[in-house]
Amino acid sequence: MQGFTYKVIEDGTYCITGYQGDEADVVIPNYGGRVTILFDKLFSGHSEITSVDIPDTVTDMGEFLFDGCVDLRHIQLPSHLTCLWGYTFVRCGIEEIVLPDGVKTLPPFAFKDCKQLKKVVCGSGMEKISSWVFEGCDGLTELIHGPNVEISPEAFASKVLNT
Repeated sequence: MQGFTYKVIEDGTYCITGYQGDEADVVIPNYGGRVTILFDKLFSGHSEITSVDIPDTVTDMGEFLFDGCVDLRHIQLPSHLTCLWGYTFVRCGIEEIVLPDGVKTLPPFAFKDCKQLKKVVCGSGMEKISSWVFEGCDGLTELIHGPNVEISPEAFASKVLNT
């Protein structure tokens, strides 16, 4: 069984603030197409989660959102996504991720300690990859991005990666 709590924000859309459940496949309700934010730590520590279905209306994904979701393997990010907050995917089990065109910046530590992460594909809107984004991503071998992306020299911490 899955249960969600939310709050209405200033623009009349919804921010999902809480989750209770123990299912492997999570489906986030769209509440009539009004969900725009997934708040901090929403799925933190839910190691049983293997996939998450996110409403396409989501524009912001909070800090530590998937922290410790070590079995999370599949996630398709919503096409309207514009903002990842710090540590969004820290210590989760994703192996590959495609970032939509609206995401312009990867914040520090966004994928920290994602040991299974092998491939990241940045959308056409990507402008900046911040310091320590991929710190501890020991399995990362491929980062695909456009020609004008500013990549911090510390983006990979001590790892050398051909981009």
